[in-house]
Amino acid sequence: MFKQASLTQTGQLDSAICAAAEAFHMDEQTFRAFYDATGRALWSYLYRASGNAALADDLMQESYYRFLRVRFSEPDPEYMKNYLFRIATNLLRDQWRHTKVDPPAPATDEGSQLAKPGELAPDERSGESDVMRAMQDLKPRERQLLWLAYVEGSSHREIAQLSGLREQSVRGLLFRARAKFAKLLHRRGLAPNEVGR
Repeated sequence: MFKQASLTQTGQLDSAICAAAEAFHMDEQTFRAFYDATGRALWSYLYRASGNAALADDLMQESYYRFLRVRFSEPDPEYMKNYLFRIATNLLRDQWRHTKVDPPAPATDEGSQLAKPGELAPDERSGESDVMRAMQDLKPRERQLLWLAYVEGSSHREIAQLSGLREQSVRGLLFRARAKFAKLLHRRGLAPNEVGR
């Protein structure tokens, strides 16, 4: 199961939601529904892009805090989700600028935080671990683009808006990231066999 923000781990989510409803521009029920719809995807994105579970927790909490301070004229769930991811992306970018170091690779062992307990036996999940290790060989920006495009299903235009890049730049960067990832998978023996060879 994914690791939620530290507020949820300490059992203080209810009081935090009540405080947010009073201090910010969203009522408790609306925020709870929005959090339930976006929390897992946001944490997964932050974790895979940063490679660090603790950092993902911190950035997730800060993303929701900043999101709650915004007053939306029309509550469009898709727009609000994109806005939340834009906040998270900007926080990631700030983090990368300040550290100027690639984050450490996340643990991919049996206790992986994205794995659901009892879902797969450890030896059955080795392929997933190998893919995640290969993904850590990519630069943070490459991981970010691949995650947004192929896991979140974001269009090039949406990725450009989230990342601050031009749409044409996203196309080229995504093409190169995909090719680099395919080579990494091929080197590890994880790429599918080509037909006719």
